[in-house]
Parts: sequence; structure tokens; C-alpha cells
Amino acid sequence: MTLVKTQIGRRAFIKNTSLAGGGLVLGFSFLNACKPKVAEAVAVEIEMPKEWFEINGYLKIGDNGIVTIMSPNPEIGQNVRTSMPMILADELEIDWKDVLVEQAPLNTNLYSWQVAGGSRSIMNSWQNLRMAGATARQMLKEAAANAWQVPVGEIKAVAGVLSHEASGNSAGYGEMASAASQIEVPEEVELKDRSEFSIIGTSRKNVDGKKIVTGQPLFGIDVQREGMLIASLAHPPAFGMKLKSFDAEEAKQMPGIRDVFSVKLFDDDFKKMAFHHTAFNELVAVVGETTWQVMQAKKAVKVEWEASPDTVVGMSLFGNEMKVNHPSGMENSDTHNAKLKELSARKGKVARRDGNPEAAFANAAKVIERSYSCPFLAHNTMEPMNFFANVTEDHAELLGPTQTPEWMEPAVSERLGLPLEKVDIQMTRQGGGFGRRLYGHFMVEAAVISQQMKAPVKLVYSREDDMSQGMYRPAYYATYRAALDEDNNLVAFHVKAGGVPESPLFANRFPAGAIDHYLAEGYTIDSNITTGAFRAPRSNFIAGAEQSFLDEVAEEMGKDPIDFRLELLKRAEENPVGDPETNDYEAARYAGVLELVREKTNWGQNDAGVHRGVSAYFCHNSYVAQVLDMVMENGKPTVQKVTSAIDCGIVVNPDAATNMAEGGIVDGIGHAMYSALTFKDGAPEQHNFDRYRLIRHKEAPKEIETHFVDNGIDPTGMGEPPFPPIMGALANALYRATGRRHYHQPFISDKPPLVG
Repeated sequence: MTLVKTQIGRRAFIKNTSLAGGGLVLGFSFLNACKPKVAEAVAVEIEMPKEWFEINGYLKIGDNGIVTIMSPNPEIGQNVRTSMPMILADELEIDWKDVLVEQAPLNTNLYSWQVAGGSRSIMNSWQNLRMAGATARQMLKEAAANAWQVPVGEIKAVAGVLSHEASGNSAGYGEMASAASQIEVPEEVELKDRSEFSIIGTSRKNVDGKKIVTGQPLFGIDVQREGMLIASLAHPPAFGMKLKSFDAEEAKQMPGIRDVFSVKLFDDDFKKMAFHHTAFNELVAVVGETTWQVMQAKKAVKVEWEASPDTVVGMSLFGNEMKVNHPSGMENSDTHNAKLKELSARKGKVARRDGNPEAAFANAAKVIERSYSCPFLAHNTMEPMNFFANVTEDHAELLGPTQTPEWMEPAVSERLGLPLEKVDIQMTRQGGGFGRRLYGHFMVEAAVISQQMKAPVKLVYSREDDMSQGMYRPAYYATYRAALDEDNNLVAFHVKAGGVPESPLFANRFPAGAIDHYLAEGYTIDSNITTGAFRAPRSNFIAGAEQSFLDEVAEEMGKDPIDFRLELLKRAEENPVGDPETNDYEAARYAGVLELVREKTNWGQNDAGVHRGVSAYFCHNSYVAQVLDMVMENGKPTVQKVTSAIDCGIVVNPDAATNMAEGGIVDGIGHAMYSALTFKDGAPEQHNFDRYRLIRHKEAPKEIETHFVDNGIDPTGMGEPPFPPIMGALANALYRATGRRHYHQPFISDKPPLVG
């Protein structure tokens, strides 16, 4: 066992001895001690703070031995409502069948970092949840030792039962819970050795699984309250426009309609965090008795829009101040693409330079240059965007799907003119997040409408509302160059990456540190189209571009694509270029997933007619390598199988981790192959799934096989890392199956490339 301090000592715990029935309530509030090597930003371009936020949780033990574990983090499908309690339960040494899980409400007095983003839930809470479980276990053992008058070191705790072998005494946790509540919190506790885990590392079914498949009300869209009204919002039809005036007289006369009025979301002097971002600050709210009535009345509102001026929006995130420029005018995808190509030919902002890349390229025997692009994407969460609000003069009750309740609470408080303690935000399960629900403007919208109506209100977005109202994945463009000498050795590497309105560049990721002469540059184009974090921000494009280019370089050099990557990683590990601490990745772990996927796929020995593409990438502190097997059926490429090798440290719940890997793979293939959101005169040209293409069941891989590296290190990210690399594996397999390289997403509409 490992002896650890209980972080900030006894003050970290809150005991409640008044629990009916003689049970124990143990709250814990402690600083997170899990500090990964690399700070991965939840929002693009922003580094996380060096000291993590305080994280809290509750565990309750009833007198019958049943343990309730509060789950403070939002559940967006990553299964943290199961996996996080598993960690605590293992250290507590309780039988999993005796555990109940409850979703904690937002409570900034007890909890912090109540956020779903950046694949951090397990990583950030790993040591703390273990410590909390071990602390409760130790207090129960001390209570038993006192009761039986024996040394505490002789007490064993197994599956919720305390025992003393010499005396023959035994008792369930419930019998000792009341006495344990009187015990002082120990200064230090012992954590289990990994070999002693009985719950961690085993597959446990989703605690909400039965409720989900039987249609029980778990999601925000399910919320029903007596007297509840339905609200919808009319927003400008194009970016670069704002509300001028509206006439709602006809709409107000329609059946079931209670009112139509304008809503200003944030006051002009409100200091925004990045997650307070919204596409349109002033909208028209239509409120009525049913969804259908409201939808019909919204069509009858006569709204006049006008051009928006140039604006500069100030925002902050964890103390980092930034300015976001929203230029006036109606934007077009064709114009964006032309500008990106133009800027790619100019000098960008240098983010990293090793050696003398300019000289190396000037003296190269051969230069390979390729450019890659991707369009805007809509998040398209399965559950429509929605939120419930019931705002009275002295209280605000808010309930719904949000990834950032903690960061939205101050915005709601200030906008409604209520103190923080009068704002009650509760979280439902979320039917998908993917980054869309990081931006909580829809919560504020519901609150403002409820306050105006003096009634409970559920705000519901239609699919068209959501797809045309911003928070898209940005459009990106990247140009790669590789210089080969006369002996066909790679001597220089150059990446220049830009986007609308951000660059996808990660200057210190692979192959940085593995090539003598290396240059990374970035550039951006300001836009009034609002974008936001999309599953694995920036990585979701740059990984596929990078891995496609590396394959092409390997082919030009006459090398096997896995061997080529491993050679570079060996250089980065044994003789790195520049300061190795600058590199974001650990070369040995990166190489490990490539070696594992090579072994599991019998790389190089594939069956006739099977065309393989490989890709590997590091993001969110984890490493993923994937091999995609493609066959031609009736002249069309079909994904037969995908094999993944993943290094995310200890896997808490293998079933849940496998599910996330499979979901990321299907999602990545679909977006790379089919999805695109384009603009004409500021308006998105795709408003629903009749024009926005998603992957279909028959297009998903026939088989997905997932393998995890067993290295015993603390857990790292899992929700996002399997998503980015699959796009490169797909592109590389397509080339081997069809003889054509694909450079521009979506691949289904990619025209033949104009490259040398």
C-alpha cells in the first residue's frame, strides 16, 4: 500500500453526525494533486492554470450498509457517473452491488471543477477519489477497533464487512457508520496497491443503463413541471446581422401563445468568460403552451434584421484575457478558402524553430509539399439543446444539460440580479455534448425568459435553430513540407497551419523533436461566425493532416509507414532535437501504441484485397494508434475493421473505455468522409440532416477491436483521444484502396488534388 497525506488535512472533510438512522456522511474537499506533464486546454488557444481547482464530493453510508456516492461532474455520455464512483468504491472496499450513485447539483461551496471538458474528469480526480474512499475505510476500521478494543492494524475491511480474525468479531459498514462519524479524520491514509484493486479495472454496466433503454426521464428534454411553458427563439438568419425591429401582433393572437418579446442575453458591460460566448446577443422569444404552437407562432413573427458593425469582444478564461474580433459583413466559405490558401503562401507567426529549416529546404534534393483543409462542422448533439428555468423574485431554479454549470452560475446570477446563493443549477444527463454544451448561453436565455414570464419555462431549440446559430468547429487549412537529401533521408520538416478564426497548430507535438530542421508557423482569419470547442479541439483536424502527410513522405522514402514513425520516435527519445521538455509527448509511450497495434494486426501480413491505413496521435495526455482495414465492395470502399491501441494509463472501466473508443472511431470516420457546413452571404447552407451528411449505420466499420496498454500509470484522457487519428488512418487506407490521395474533407466531395 502507498501512504498518502489526506491533502489539506482534517479541515478537508465535513462530517455530519445528524444523519437519521445513525449513518455517516463524509464530505471531502481537497486540492487536486494530479498534475499531468502537459496542460491541455479545454478551450482552444488557452492553457489551463498550473494549480488545479478544488474538487469535492460526498459519500454517504447508511445504517444498512448501502453506500451512496455523489457524482459531481456532468455526465455527457462518457460514463463518469459510473467510473468515478468505482474509484472511490474500490478504495472504500465496498461491494459494488451495495453502491448507489446520485448526481450532485452545482454547489460551489462543496464542489469545484464541475465541468465536462478536455477529457479530464477521471484524470483530475483519480488520486482524490481514491483518498476519499481510503479515508472513509480507515475511519470505519478505527470505529471497529474502538468497539472491539483491538489494534486498528488488525482490522480487515473486505466488501463492506469489517472483521477481526483473532476475536472473531465482524460487522457491516452500516453497523459502524454512526461510530465512524465521531472519529477524527486521519492525517494520512494508505492507498491500495494496484494488485489489490477489485473494482477498478473491471467492467461495470452504466448505472443509468436500464433507465436509458426503458425511456425513463433522465435528460433535460424530459423535464416536465406543472404550469411549465415552452419557449423558442428567433435569431438572425445570417452572421453579420442583428435585430432591428419586430412585429408580433399576429403571432400573439395564435392559439396557446402567451407572449412574444425581445431578449438581450448579456449586458454590454458584462465581463464574459470564454464559455459565455454566444452568436447573437439579442433575440426574439416566443412563449406558449406547447412546442408545436410555439414553432408555428415563430413563423408568424415579422422580424427586421440589420447589418452588425465591427465589434471587439473581451473575454477571460482562468485569468487569461483575450480579445475576439467580429468583423462586419456577410462571409462566404469560398472567400474563406481563398484567403486561407493566400495566407498559407505567406510567412506565418513562428511558434517553433529548430536548426536552420530555410537552409535545409534550399539545399534539399527533393521537397514534398501538400495542403489539407476541412470545413466548419456543427456539433449536432442527439438531444436537442434545451434548458428549464423557474425564476422568481428571490430564487432561480435551473435544470438541464450543461457541461459547465460552475462557470455559468456567475453569468446567471449577474444577469438576473440575484445573489449566487439564490441560483440553483442542477444537472441532467446529456444526450451528447461534444463541446456544444460548454457554452451555456441557452441556460441564461431560459432564465431570462422565465424571469420575464414569471413562470417556469423550458427553452427548446429545433435542429435548425442549433445548426444555424453558431458554436461550430472552425474551418482549418494546413500546408506541410518535407525536405529529403540525396540519400532520401528526411532532413527538414515544415508545418504552416491556419484557420477561421483560429489556427489548429500544435507546434511541440510529434514530429517536433525528431528532425534536425523543423519549423512550425500559424495564422488566423477573423470572423463573425462563432466557433467553439469541438471534440478534441484542433486535434480533430491536424491529426489527420499530419498523419496523411507522414504516410506520403514514408512512401516517397520507400519505408514502411509504421517503421518510419518508429524511427522518428526513436530519435526523439534517444537523441531529441532541442530541449526534450519542450515536446508535448513522451516518445516511448507514443512508440508503444504503434508497436502494439502492429502486433495485434499482424501488420504487413494482411489478406489479399484488404487495404490498410495506419495513424497515431497524442492528445489529452493519451496516445492512440489505429489501423483501418478497407475492402472494395461493388467498386466502393468499405471499412471492414478498425484496430486501436490506446495508452491512457489505468483503465477504470474497460467496457466504458471501449465504448468511447468505438464511438470516437465511428464519429471520426463520419465527419472526415461526409460532414460539412458551408456559408453563403453569412448564412449556413445546411440547416438539417437533409443537407448535412452524417455517417449511416451501413457505413460504420463492420468490426472494431480495442487494446489498452497495461503500464500501471495514473489514468489520462479517454473521451477525445480516439477521435482525431482515425481520420488519417481512413485517408491512408483510401489511398491504398483507390490509388487517390485525399487532402480536403469531406472526402466524399474531395476533387482530384492539384499537386505536383
